[in-house]
Order: sequence, then structure tokens, then C-alpha cells
Amino acid sequence: MRKPLMAGNWKMFKTPEQTTAFFEKFLPLVEKSAHCEILVCAPFVDLPAAVIAAAGSSVGVGGQNLHWSTGDGAFTGEVSGPMLKAVGCRSVIIGHSERRQFFGETDATVLQRTKAALASGLQPVVCVGEMLADREAGKTNLVLETQLRGGVFSLTPEEFTAVVIAYEPVWAIGTGKTATPEIAADAHKFIREQIRAHYGDAAASSTRILYGGSVKPDNVKSLMAQPDIDGALVGGASLDPISFASIVNF
Repeated sequence: MRKPLMAGNWKMFKTPEQTTAFFEKFLPLVEKSAHCEILVCAPFVDLPAAVIAAAGSSVGVGGQNLHWSTGDGAFTGEVSGPMLKAVGCRSVIIGHSERRQFFGETDATVLQRTKAALASGLQPVVCVGEMLADREAGKTNLVLETQLRGGVFSLTPEEFTAVVIAYEPVWAIGTGKTATPEIAADAHKFIREQIRAHYGDAAASSTRILYGGSVKPDNVKSLMAQPDIDGALVGGASLDPISFASIVNF
């Protein structure tokens, strides 16, 4: 049985002070939410405040990116896996569509970052998903297969057991458009079939696949009712403690 993972991606929002205020309101709303794992991925400057605020709770804290080097180095503006681990993170988002679209992320660098996360003891939440033009051209499955095979499918079976996949249709991120539960379910089913073909039945049965794309309190229940959807990667709706708690407590 795959335990759902409800993850918030704050992107470039909130100061440390606002982070502390968020957790003060959020934690009482989810203190009895044992049905799922909860993760908040905050901006780098907010991570210490988030870790302190979440201490003693079941809410985990994660980063939104990491460099593929696991050591120190002359990489101005970057943060390593050991740094995230040292500050108290348990997870990290890798390959988000905004990283691919605006910052040159490729399937090859997704693989490098994923290996760095694993080497640092962090849980990688690896994102895949198609653009609107890909969907309209009927290339959704081709894009997903290409991203998986060019990225995380180069991991060993043992390495892959620690990976969480997040399916994010790019056309539904921050647009207010949401893939219908049926559209999302089809993509998740395809991803699971690809995992089965590459790593076998056990991996396909145990790997969690999250949905990310304008998840809100009013659509999360129908999305989570789909058998292959194991949680959500929530953007804007995770910034408000009441909204995110409502999603967590779907």
C-alpha cells in the first residue's frame, strides 16, 4: 500500500518570518493527519526557519533544487545536497518544469541531480510532464517516456526505490487549468507501466507518483480517487495554511 505524499512547492514566495507564521497556523490543522506524509519545499533562505518551525511534527521540509556536485566547489549561487541535509531537509524537488523551461534543465542534469540527492540521503521528487503543444500533438506519452528514460531510468533498481515521481502537465501549472482526473489517471498509469517495464512489478507497485498542476481543495478529492495517483505536488494552494491543510486532509 503506497502512503500518499502531499507536497507543497512554495517556489519563490515567503520570507523566513512568513514561513514561521505559516507553520504556526498549519501544524495544528494537520497534527492528526496520519493518513499521508506531508512535505513543504521552501526557498533556500526559508529552510532553517521551516525546519525549526516544523520540529517535533510529522511535516517534512525539502529544497526545490540542488547542484549535482556533492562536495564543495566554485558554483556561485548553487546549493549542494549535503547543505540541504545539514540544514534539516529530507527531500528535494528535481527537474520541475520551471527549471526545465527557464534554467536549462535537461534529462541528463535531472539524472545528475537525482544521483546527488540520493548520495546525500535526500528523497528526490523528480518531475516529468508535457507542454500544451505536446499534448495537442498527441505526444504526451512520448515526452514522458523520453524524460524518464533520459533521466531517472538510468538509476540502478536499488537507487530507484528511493525516488518519487511527480507528473506535472506544464499546461496546467499556474494557469488555473487542471487535467481532469481521467487525463491525470491516464498519464499516471502510463508512467507506472514504464516503471514496470524497466524495473519490474515490485518497483511499479511501490513507487509513488504525485500529480502536480493547479491542485486545489475543490479538486484534490477527485484526483486522489484515481488508483495511480499517490499524492500531490501543490504550488500556489500550498502557500495558504488553511488551503494546504484542506488538500492534505482530502
